[in-house]
Amino acid sequence: MGDPAGIGPEIVLKGVADPRVTAVCEPVLYGPHTAAERERFTPGVLSAEAGRVAYEAVEQAVADAMAGRLDAIATGPINKAALALAGFAWRGHTELLAHLTGARDVAMMFHSPRLRVVLATVHVPLSAVPRLLTQARVETTLTLAASALPRFGVATPRLALAGLNPHAGEGGLLGTEDRVVLVPAVDAARRRGIDVTGPVPADTVFRQAVDGRFDAVIACYHDQGLIPVKLVGFGEAVNITLGLPIVRTSVDHGTAFDIAGRGVADETNLVHAVVLAARLARGEAVRGQGTVVPADTVPTVS
Repeated sequence: MGDPAGIGPEIVLKGVADPRVTAVCEPVLYGPHTAAERERFTPGVLSAEAGRVAYEAVEQAVADAMAGRLDAIATGPINKAALALAGFAWRGHTELLAHLTGARDVAMMFHSPRLRVVLATVHVPLSAVPRLLTQARVETTLTLAASALPRFGVATPRLALAGLNPHAGEGGLLGTEDRVVLVPAVDAARRRGIDVTGPVPADTVFRQAVDGRFDAVIACYHDQGLIPVKLVGFGEAVNITLGLPIVRTSVDHGTAFDIAGRGVADETNLVHAVVLAARLARGEAVRGQGTVVPADTVPTVS
């Protein structure tokens, strides 16, 4: 359900009753979902207790999924500040899920009808991105993306890597990371059979992907990828964690403390996340939000 002081409980309770959800799965709720349990938390108020309860819900759901009692997990939004108040080091679901499942290499992918984006770095300060954006990390992200896209009906994925610096560094004039880190990562991925172009200047690559030239864009940092996704697919984009031993999807929005408890939060994005999780758990390959093809008819990338 996510943070119990946010809109998570509200959208989950509405979402699990949606016919689109009940048609594809049997929802199991984790987190405070009875009226008495929810009364412990004031809507829109940050607290360590809310962070602890949100963590425990994720922890139990992951344990049940790893044990085979669940087929997939769809998560409501958590609050990073609440997790910090509760004493947890993780700043988002992606890092927490990797820890709980023991997954070594994971990546965050946002899937929407018009644009897919995979993030090479996630919840870190912008100042830390150049240090964390190593060739190995970029290669791993490219591999995860190429391996995952056949599940979405893309048999031979065409990837683009967004440049880190303006104009992808302009040959080193505007920064050296593109030339020193990104270009070698792209060359190495190509040698392993991955169809990837880049680095492509970030101010043009997302437009090219929306126009159909690429099946997904690898973004160097969080906002570089999330701004275009939320511009063209807000409310439709679903967050999928690549590299986990379980299926996990999530909403593309936050806890919305400003409207929590008012009964006006829209559950549509959560419905998309739950339906996609159910379809992936059934082994379907998903094209957009509609057509599916059998997952065993498309190849993967090693």
